[in-house]
Amino acid sequence: METLIPHQVNAPCGKSRTSFMKLLLLLSLLQLIFFPDIVSAEPKTDLAAEPLPSLVSAISITGPLDFCGEPVPLDNFEVRQRLEKEMLLMLWDRPQVILWLKRTSRYFPYIERNLNQNNMPDDLKYITVIESSLLPHAGSPKGAMGFWQFMKLTGRKYGLAIDQNIDERRNFFSSTNAALAYLQDLYDLFGSWTLAAVAYNLGEDRLQDEKALQQVGNYYEFYLPSETQRYIFKILAAKLILSNPSRYGFNLSPEDYYPPDTFDQVKISLPGRTPLYLVAQASGTYFKQIKDLNPQIRGHDLPKGTHILAVPRGSGESFHSRFKKLAEKWRQEYKMHIYIVQKGDNLSTIAERFNVTLPALMAWNDLNHGKYIHPGEKLFIYQ
Repeated sequence: METLIPHQVNAPCGKSRTSFMKLLLLLSLLQLIFFPDIVSAEPKTDLAAEPLPSLVSAISITGPLDFCGEPVPLDNFEVRQRLEKEMLLMLWDRPQVILWLKRTSRYFPYIERNLNQNNMPDDLKYITVIESSLLPHAGSPKGAMGFWQFMKLTGRKYGLAIDQNIDERRNFFSSTNAALAYLQDLYDLFGSWTLAAVAYNLGEDRLQDEKALQQVGNYYEFYLPSETQRYIFKILAAKLILSNPSRYGFNLSPEDYYPPDTFDQVKISLPGRTPLYLVAQASGTYFKQIKDLNPQIRGHDLPKGTHILAVPRGSGESFHSRFKKLAEKWRQEYKMHIYIVQKGDNLSTIAERFNVTLPALMAWNDLNHGKYIHPGEKLFIYQ
């Protein structure tokens, strides 16, 4: 799986070390001057009365430490050094950690409940923090997407719908269920939760190849791509900080945390492509809220078929009767016309001919800018 890697500043050695330390001091002073409210996780706090812990003390880890019940060899100097590096990088980006903490109350309870029901270790919840920062639309240059950063092939293998209209990698509940199933399969394959997490990042085939080539089975002894060499240590750093935030100067009160999304679920069957704003109107809300509650919906319309959607809490009971009236009225007003593409046609001329916008024409027919139309092809047009 692809991981989002924070920008990193590597301290230089030798004569340039003094200049580097001066730069760090200058950056710290600028932060105090221009961003005083984010120095502490608790706004309007007397910093003199409640100072931040020093970075040296913050990364002092006495142990024992484990990941999913599997011990981390802190007595190994290289292991401790790698963990301290990730701790320092994470603690340097305090605003990001504050956002992580705020989001945990929205997403962790569901993950924790499902991990417990499946007899899986609680530490696995920290994977999604490192993968996506608990954001639905997080993506990577390699094509990984969503809360758990599934690639398309793996997501489809574990039951996620992924096409031009729906991408369930962005749906927290669907992607979490798929991720836990995938992690369980990886554990069954490797017999270790640490290696299961490594394979989640690197891919099970690549990890099996590395095991055979290096003749080792302990993550802390593997030589792996730099992203994967950091992966478990980033998860461990997140575990240490998020499980005991006050130790690191993050003193959030209960009201600082984001509340979980509350919603009703409705099931609708559509005979054809239908605009999403009708769902919003039937729910007594606006388009953006429906998109936020259903991040798996890619565009402005829902395709033909059956959909289970989240709508604002309290609107589910009257939703179907309201939606039926709105949809019937919309279909009467916007008659669907089937146009047969002729030789010499292009999308712009067809849109102009029927007095519709080009984006609407493309959305109705699941077209993108890289797709060509051909004579004889059918296009759906709503007028």
